[in-house]
Amino acid sequence: MRKVLIVDDEKNIRLGLRAMIDRLFPDAYTFDFAEEGTEALELLNRVPMDVVITDIRMPVMDGIALIQRIQELEPRPAVVILSGHDDFQYAKEAIRCDVSEYLLKPIVRDELARTMLKLEKELKQRERIDEQLTSSMRQQEAYRESQLSYLLRHPHPEEPGLPERLKGCGLEWLEEGFQLGVLQYRGSVQGMGPSEFLGRIQAELENAPEPAGQQRAHVWDKENQLVLIARGRELFQFLAGRIAETGYFAFSMGVSGYTQGVTRLRAAHQEAEQALKYTFLQSAPGVVSYERIAGKSKDFTIPADKIRKLANMLGAGREKEMTSLLMEILDIRTVARYDIAYLEGVSRAFNELVFDRVFHLYGGESVEILRLFKKVGDLWNFYYFHDYYHSVEGLLHRLDDYVRSMKTFHIDHKEMKQAVQYIRDNFHKDLNMAVVSNHVSLNYSYFSQAFKEYTGESFVSYLKKLRIDKAKELLVTTGLKVYEISGMTGFENTKHFSRVFKEMEGISPQEYRELHEVLKR
Repeated sequence: MRKVLIVDDEKNIRLGLRAMIDRLFPDAYTFDFAEEGTEALELLNRVPMDVVITDIRMPVMDGIALIQRIQELEPRPAVVILSGHDDFQYAKEAIRCDVSEYLLKPIVRDELARTMLKLEKELKQRERIDEQLTSSMRQQEAYRESQLSYLLRHPHPEEPGLPERLKGCGLEWLEEGFQLGVLQYRGSVQGMGPSEFLGRIQAELENAPEPAGQQRAHVWDKENQLVLIARGRELFQFLAGRIAETGYFAFSMGVSGYTQGVTRLRAAHQEAEQALKYTFLQSAPGVVSYERIAGKSKDFTIPADKIRKLANMLGAGREKEMTSLLMEILDIRTVARYDIAYLEGVSRAFNELVFDRVFHLYGGESVEILRLFKKVGDLWNFYYFHDYYHSVEGLLHRLDDYVRSMKTFHIDHKEMKQAVQYIRDNFHKDLNMAVVSNHVSLNYSYFSQAFKEYTGESFVSYLKKLRIDKAKELLVTTGLKVYEISGMTGFENTKHFSRVFKEMEGISPQEYRELHEVLKR
């Protein structure tokens, strides 16, 4: 539905016009009203209108002043003037202001109908033209982006016809000089798409002072980052100022040196990408220029020995030493002194010498620790150094606990095997849990829990079953007396032996022997 604003200081005229248009064109229009020009202009600044029907003579701001101000609006509505017979001089001025129609009061229904039909025709024609222009501009923009994308991805010596191609897509100014920036969104909104990203940037660029907003182009690189190219330095100085307003413009940007010639476009992109990496060392969205980091030292050695030492501490109960050593390895002052390749090398060394080694020796643990390992394994999964540092620290503490538990498990496993073998060798003696736990040098309470986890039953139950099994073997294979077997299997007396035997087997030792003698026949 079209939106119509009726501006007149007489309420009856406002309501009468609405009623007439509604009867002529049911459900075709929605209406807003204003009593004079100032009120109308405030409304137009908030809500775009398709048609403005305004009286000429009104208090505060008259119709002529309103029409003149309407010429500044974008998009600009169609304007219809209402006037009496005595307002002809005003009407001539209105016509010079590109007014669509002129209606005399009192309004004649047929004239109003013809006017609204004519306006609808003009509005539809304007929309078709705008659509064609938009389509043409989109095609031109797509062609320009394709050319930029090609130039960023390929070495480009002097190609035949290249100047003509650049001119054809409005990029001939690259030959005169340009600067290139790579922007990455670092706000709290995850999964922001290219259109929303570009929309936020364009909203900023619309406010850019001249000549910052002139002669610029953009394209998305293979990392889905926005590459912005401008003829002068002013645009990037403006964006740097906006980014510096912490919490308002959540982008980080790397900026190339100022250069000229299309053959320098790819090199400028590489400079800006390299500069963008150094925003990692900041604590919030910011800007780094290539000039600032071009001289960073590449004369460094990755502290592999310290990283190996850190790996060796895992599971050893040396958390404070680990934390201190990590702070030394990832000291931001050292990291900032060198080329970013130093930090990338340290990250790789952590992966190879610590994280991969732990999983090779001990296997995986929980889904959470594996997910954390996957993230920490790539330095560029993080926007900022302090986030990477704390994630490395957190993973190391998780692995420290994990390795400690795995070492304890392997130690306990070995000691439980020794305990079981000792019981099997000495079950016939006066044996109890205190004797066995002392033999393997484990705390009595801890041994009780560990033994049950290892064998699946308590110490008393395990020993009792072992003794009865040995007694059953002797009852069937020897002619020894029951009291003799009782003493040989560790029971304190025959009565105790017989009670335990019947409890476990359901019959007495003698009955068990007789049953098996019958079965042998």
